[in-house]
Amino acid sequence: MSEKLNTIIEQLKSLTLLEASELVTEIEKVFGVDTSVSVASATMAAPAAAAPAEAAEEKTSFDITLTDVPADKKIAVLKIVRNVTGLGLKESKDIVDNVPKVLKEGASKEESESIKKEVEAVGGKVTIK
Repeated sequence: MSEKLNTIIEQLKSLTLLEASELVTEIEKVFGVDTSVSVASATMAAPAAAAPAEAAEEKTSFDITLTDVPADKKIAVLKIVRNVTGLGLKESKDIVDNVPKVLKEGASKEESESIKKEVEAVGGKVTIK
């Protein structure tokens, strides 16, 4: 850092809070800037950055999607789809024949794992999101 900047920083350190407040107000007037915007942006960025991490930890509902059904396993998977969805034979067959399809939305973690195990046990493939 240059000597000029070092001198300015040392002078800023010696200001009282009232003097620092007046300095900020004067800088805003002279240079036409608004320091409240940069402070607000900094405080808004921190919670926004933390939110995705919290959302990932707190996820309690999952969507279960049937992604693959081997031709020779359709009947077995169809039975599970009927049990999981509560749909009739025709509607369940439409899901099995037209993968990928969502089997259940908003399932708990335990329920989604159970459904995944059932479908995979008979040869189908499921993704949980």
